[in-house]
Amino acid sequence: MMKDRIYVCHTYYHVYVACLKELNLAPEKRGKASLVMSTMSNDFGGLKERAAVCGLFEAVYMFDEKEDVNFPEIMRYHVDRGNLFLNLLARIRYTKLLGKVQEPYVPVNFKEYKDIYVFCDSDPIGYYLSYKKIHYHAVEDGLDCISTYDTARYDNRGHFKLKAFLASKNIIFIQNGWGKYCLDMEVNNISILPYPCPKYIEKPRQELTERLTKEDQALLVELFIANIGEIREKLSAGKNQVLLLTEPLCDLDVRERIFRDCINLYGQMGEAKTSILIKPHPRDLLDYETLFPEHIVLDRKFPMEVLNYIEGLTFQRVISVFTVVHSIRFAQEIIYLGEDFMDQYEDPKLHRQNDEIY
Repeated sequence: MMKDRIYVCHTYYHVYVACLKELNLAPEKRGKASLVMSTMSNDFGGLKERAAVCGLFEAVYMFDEKEDVNFPEIMRYHVDRGNLFLNLLARIRYTKLLGKVQEPYVPVNFKEYKDIYVFCDSDPIGYYLSYKKIHYHAVEDGLDCISTYDTARYDNRGHFKLKAFLASKNIIFIQNGWGKYCLDMEVNNISILPYPCPKYIEKPRQELTERLTKEDQALLVELFIANIGEIREKLSAGKNQVLLLTEPLCDLDVRERIFRDCINLYGQMGEAKTSILIKPHPRDLLDYETLFPEHIVLDRKFPMEVLNYIEGLTFQRVISVFTVVHSIRFAQEIIYLGEDFMDQYEDPKLHRQNDEIY
């Protein structure tokens, strides 16, 4: 008998969106999905155990997904040969091999599921599903992330139409709606995306959050925040609170300078005493507790969107460099710094990827 749904997630935010999708189903349809969390780029801590008992999933699996760098026999095909034809021949081989080597690590039989939802199919799971000729739905990695970084077109600059044609025949693989076995690609807002894809379908994230009940919101807080008592204590630091959202930008030394500058430039609210709270990104490994002992550091192991569901929580200001802040409802003022700010710290080509597409 076919199972209903399975979600393949690589980040806390991916799991959060999977939960939103399940919470938007009728109560009798919940609890029938499976959840797969890839450990390739994220430490999920105790989330597996909490997800297994939250009532939204019938099974939770960890996936020891393997990057190409773990296989020298694959990396030999990941070298620029200086010739389009030779590069494509190597890429054909690379595509099949990267999918094939995942097989021992995949924790479920995806062919048993009616609907497969994959966040970040640019990772090896996308190659695996294409290798096995299994259809799936792709889901936007981060909120509106393609608007600033269209990874499919950036990774395939030069002769994109030819490469897209080859991907449509499963000769090579391209993520985000270009692969043969990708049925569609869910995005938050098609109108802001600079480049089209025929498989894009619009699924606004706000529609998912607007339908949440108080009970749903409480479930999300309990699922994602293991130490809610400690978090609440830190969030009651004072009336004038500024929240800094960090990200894994640049190398660690430059990253420290970036966020020190953020605090120095935007961390004070007039004459009143201001408390600075730092919310590290789950993949940001900078030691903020040691480097910023004068400020309050929150747990990194939850998506910042969950702060929306802590009743009574308000920040006077939230500061973000690249984290998309459309979904934030707990701030009186939002400062989004963006590309112009980052130009001061690294080569603009490293963060203005869509400008480099041709």
